[in-house]
Amino acid sequence: MSLDLAFFAAMVPAVILMGLAKGGFSGLSLLSLPLMALVVSPVTAAAIMLPLLIAQDVVTVWSYRRDFDKRNLATLAPGALLGVLAGYLLAARVSDAAVGLAVGMISIGFALRRMLAGKSGTPVVRRANWGAGGFWGLVSGFTSMIAHAGGPPFQIYVMPQRLPPAVFVGTGAIFFAAMNVVKLIPYLALGQFSAQNLTASAALLPVAVAATFAGVWLVRRVPAERFYGIIYWLLLLVGARLVFVGLQGLFFA
Repeated sequence: MSLDLAFFAAMVPAVILMGLAKGGFSGLSLLSLPLMALVVSPVTAAAIMLPLLIAQDVVTVWSYRRDFDKRNLATLAPGALLGVLAGYLLAARVSDAAVGLAVGMISIGFALRRMLAGKSGTPVVRRANWGAGGFWGLVSGFTSMIAHAGGPPFQIYVMPQRLPPAVFVGTGAIFFAAMNVVKLIPYLALGQFSAQNLTASAALLPVAVAATFAGVWLVRRVPAERFYGIIYWLLLLVGARLVFVGLQGLFFA
């Protein structure tokens, strides 16, 4: 890996997408991995990404420090910890393509269901509960560790609650910030933080932080209904992308 023009041509847009996602437009970060894969291996991309994600988490957690839902965090956290542990233990045995395909199909089904329900009337607002929170926390932790796809399961659980956009984003910010810190342990154990990878992370850090601030600024200016409409469309598009990559990896690799 060399830090040349081709490297930055692919990595800078990918980091901008991650920043906008961290700022509130969840799902865009999944589109960054294919860009990174143009110039580095997926494993290297993940190693470069994690320090940037933690830096972005600092921005989002600070920006939304008063806007989060404690009950959602409490119901999600136990399952997420188990999911990260399971992902670490099963990383060598589980196909990224299979996980991505499953998450993509669930995401598409959920997004279409909610979008069609919105056209037929006001969708039913749900509350956080331990059963669903534990399940979707587990799925989010597992997919985050295996395929860096923890966002869609989180959205599937939290979006039907119709939280204010700032609370929705703030809850996700704290949830994923804690999970990314936990993920440092297995990444260190796997020896992914080489001097070269950390140098690349440092070079991209200013872009990552600036893009996150831009995402925070945009979310606070988008009306709630439009915000959720955008998120549903992003979830649908990301789900389609995951299904495409999953099928490609399973049947055409």
